[in-house]
Amino acid sequence: MVQIDTALESIKSLVARLTAEDGCPWDRQQSPRSLGIYLVEEVFELVDAIERGDNAAIAEELGDVLFQIVFMCFLLEKSGVLDLAAVVQNNVAKMKRRHPHVFGDVCLDDAEKVRNQWQEIKMAEKKANGFSSVLDGVPDGLPALLRAYRISQRAAGVGFDWDDLDGVMDKAREEWAEMEQEYADCHADSASEGFKAEFGDLLFTLVNVGRLAGFHPETALVGAIHRFERRFKQMEQLAQASSTSLERLEKDRLEQLWNQVKENEGAAKTAHLSGEKDS
Repeated sequence: MVQIDTALESIKSLVARLTAEDGCPWDRQQSPRSLGIYLVEEVFELVDAIERGDNAAIAEELGDVLFQIVFMCFLLEKSGVLDLAAVVQNNVAKMKRRHPHVFGDVCLDDAEKVRNQWQEIKMAEKKANGFSSVLDGVPDGLPALLRAYRISQRAAGVGFDWDDLDGVMDKAREEWAEMEQEYADCHADSASEGFKAEFGDLLFTLVNVGRLAGFHPETALVGAIHRFERRFKQMEQLAQASSTSLERLEKDRLEQLWNQVKENEGAAKTAHLSGEKDS
């Protein structure tokens, strides 16, 4: 098996060759800023592979993510901004500092307590570096759903939170009612700023429903999208089996196909569970 340090050196050598004077014109034009876009794309592709449970794809996408990181570090190191070895050493020191229950004398055996301790240590470090608010440091460039989750986590870390899941679900129902009222007040003008604001408040509250329920809203939404895609494609197949296409069907027929697909899924799930019990 190839050692990790040897593997990393091989990637650095590859990047050096690609960015050499006689290397690849495209790679030679790249900068840390331009690579940042590709890194984000590769990370999303990795997450998608993990969600699908595709081990071969996970290995491939991990390699792509690692390549982008090493490429970025190579360019920054070449320009004298950082030293890769120092970056790794600083990160190891930070991880140890934020795990005093493992590398120190703090005793914690509860994941939630560990998370709260992490946030406390992190915020103390941020304040020492000039941050004045617990909300500072959450990147503006994060996708809105991820940023909403991080912002609400930070606020919850200082006690500004609902007592339990029931409380935030009540708030979600309240936000839904306010959105409906705004829709009525603006005479069904869904493009109004007030309706958009209430819709945003509802989304933000639903993010917190997921947080207090113990799952990440991004994961939940990804799952919902995958379910919709799977069911929609099955609708297309059913339509094709009847020598037609979805575009030619009336809305009532589309609804029937959708319900049929859901019923088929339910029957398949029941049969699967029954088979597991029999075995």
